[in-house]
Parts: sequence; structure tokens; C-alpha cells
Amino acid sequence: MNRVMKKDSIYAMSPDHTPVLKVKAGERVVFETYDCFTNQIQSSDDSFGTLNWDRINPASGPVYIEGAKAGDLLSVTIESIKTADQGVMVTGPGMGLLGDQLEENKIRMVPIENGMVHLSDSISVPVNKMIGVIGTAPAYEAISCGTPDLHGGNMDCKEIKEGATLLLPVHVDGALLALGDLHAAMADGEAAVCGVEVAGEVTVRLDLVKDKRIPAPMIITDTHVMTLSSNEKLDDAAQQAVVKMAAFLERELNFSKEDAISLVSVAGDLKVCQAVNPKKTARVELPLKYVNDKYDFITLIRGGKIRS
Repeated sequence: MNRVMKKDSIYAMSPDHTPVLKVKAGERVVFETYDCFTNQIQSSDDSFGTLNWDRINPASGPVYIEGAKAGDLLSVTIESIKTADQGVMVTGPGMGLLGDQLEENKIRMVPIENGMVHLSDSISVPVNKMIGVIGTAPAYEAISCGTPDLHGGNMDCKEIKEGATLLLPVHVDGALLALGDLHAAMADGEAAVCGVEVAGEVTVRLDLVKDKRIPAPMIITDTHVMTLSSNEKLDDAAQQAVVKMAAFLERELNFSKEDAISLVSVAGDLKVCQAVNPKKTARVELPLKYVNDKYDFITLIRGGKIRS
């Protein structure tokens, strides 16, 4: 199995990075990852003030996919996510949407066992493993792994999980895929600026899609197709995600403009992925039952049958 080690991490996605691995379309890769703090926090007694904030949101990689060219799409099917048995959360003044209610920083070590994350002796929530940072290299300049944009990045979308297929744009030869920032649990919005941050490893299958006008980043699951968008303002991100879904229905599925807009309005759920990063991310979720009879591409891409 192709493997990317966590020591091969980057803190910005860039067209200038040297790949740590080269693979062919259709191959599988295992990414070993740090948590979002690069495993700097090992105890609730650690000093918050000693954290190196230049080592936040590492992404393992990048990986070069042979045959990937600008204008293609990279299909990343997430086959498995394995996490460590302990995660970490950090809250404090000025952090997230609720930081103005806090007067001191707090580190919380979070045990993960039997399918639950245990926030305290009295509060436990189900595990929902997902990838916070995943993207290809931007076209022209480096973008911090903490910032989402057209290339993907720190979208913090809880639907980027086991079984999902994420379509990402290819801007440079090889695509240069990197990922990290796993969460054992995170709700839409990520209100406290973090989920249950955790180290682990992710197994993906990589395929190439050519000659398709898909509004990437885009997610396909067993039940839904989703468009995503990131912008400095959440309202703008939300509008862009809706526009992308309507355009997808019209351009790729041959819906009329009026039917596309109507379907999005009555069946496409608009949701917030995260509202705390330098750019906010929103998504639109449309049930596959409305498009399956029109679009065999979805079935093909989920089966890994479209590749260069």
C-alpha cells in the first residue's frame, strides 16, 4: 500500500511543493496524520501559551497523481478513517463564535472508546469521523492549510467522511493532494473553532475525471450530491453553494434553469460546514434520487470506473 507519513507534512498548499509520493490513477494511498496541533498537546496540564501557532493544521503530503492536468478533477474516495484513542479540544477568549463568553484558555483531553467521545464524566457524543483539511495545490500561490478556498483546504465539512467521494479541482500537473486535521466528532458550524481534534490515518482511492464541468469541490455519498463554497462572508459562501448546485443541474443534467432553481429550493438543504475559519464554508445537499435517473456519471465515479 502506498503510504504518506505524518512527518511529511505541510502547513500551506502550494504549486511549488515537491511531492512525497507519486501514484497512478486508481491506486490507493494511506495518509498518516497529526492532529491539528501537530500533536503538541499531550495533557490538559500543558501550557496553552507554549503552543507554536505556526504548526497548526498540518496536512500530510502532497501526493502527485500521474496524468493529472489542469482542468481535470481529482476524485478522492474515502475508504476508511482510523483515529487515535484520545483527542483534544481547546477553548478560550477570542476563539470561535463563543470566545467572548470565556475568560481563560482550557485544554480538554477527550477519550475515544466504544464509538463515543467522552467530553466529560456526564457528556458523551457519538463518534463521527471526518477530514477537516483536504485539498489540491492552488494554481498560483501558497494558501495556508487553515484557509479553505477553491482548491479545498480547511473546509471542515463533516460530510467528508468514510464512504464519501470528494471531487477536487486540479490546477497544476499532478494535482498535489494533501490532507489532515481529522476530527473524531464535529458539528456543523464548529462553533468553538475546533472539533475533537485527533491524529490518525486515512485510506483513499484516487481517480481522475476529465472533460467534465463539475463545480468542485463537490461531495457524493450513497444518498446525496453536495456542492461546497468558501468565502470571507458566510452569506456569500451560502449563495455560491446554491448557485453551484443549480448550475450543476442545468449544465450537467440538462434541467431547465427554472426546474433547477425550483428543485434546489424545495429539495436542496443549505447547511453551514464551518463559520470560524478565515473563509467560511457552506454546502448544499441534494438527495441522489432526484438525479440518479439522469446521470450515470455519479454511479461510475463512485465505482472508480472513470479514470484516465
